[in-house]
Amino acid sequence: MPRGPLSGAPRDAGQAFPVYVVAVAGLLFVALAVFAVGMAGASKNGAQSAADASALAAAQSYRDQAFAGFLRDVRTADAGRRWLMGLGDAPASACADADRLAGRNDAEVAGGGCRFTAGPGAATAFDVTVRARKSVGTSVVPGTAHLHAEASARALLAPRCRPEPGAGPLRLLCDEGRELRVDPDHIDPLLEAKDLFAVRLAATDQ
Repeated sequence: MPRGPLSGAPRDAGQAFPVYVVAVAGLLFVALAVFAVGMAGASKNGAQSAADASALAAAQSYRDQAFAGFLRDVRTADAGRRWLMGLGDAPASACADADRLAGRNDAEVAGGGCRFTAGPGAATAFDVTVRARKSVGTSVVPGTAHLHAEASARALLAPRCRPEPGAGPLRLLCDEGRELRVDPDHIDPLLEAKDLFAVRLAATDQ
């Protein structure tokens, strides 16, 4: 008996198979591309966390230096005041501490990527740029095997107190109307750097 309607079925199936293969390959490529984007995003997030930690470490390091400088110079009105106004010595080890924190987060401070801008009378800014040590990884997107995520962060060291007008640095007016007295002969052992300076992250110019 004639088999006309059925005789073309194998040939139709053979023609459809290449289309199926191309479709599956396309879907696989899209899936791999999405995975590559996810890898890049994860790497960027890791770099941003490292940058935030490094910038905060730099600002906290300088906060400790400023606090020590204030206590050392508190007997001298002008010297004590300059620390409170952000006009103290240049940060001795802030960027080294930033690099150390970056290393703990599997990153490193990029060349020239730690900078500070001093007051006066305002916040001292630490801008840090880090580069992830690990690349994004091999993917269907060209170049990712040699791509290292970078991120930047800014931390601010802001004075919380100011000398009361005409009173020198021993009588201070602080945030929220607080008044703080510092006796150079009997320094309060409970006085801490955070009582005089605040550290926080801030938006970058990027």
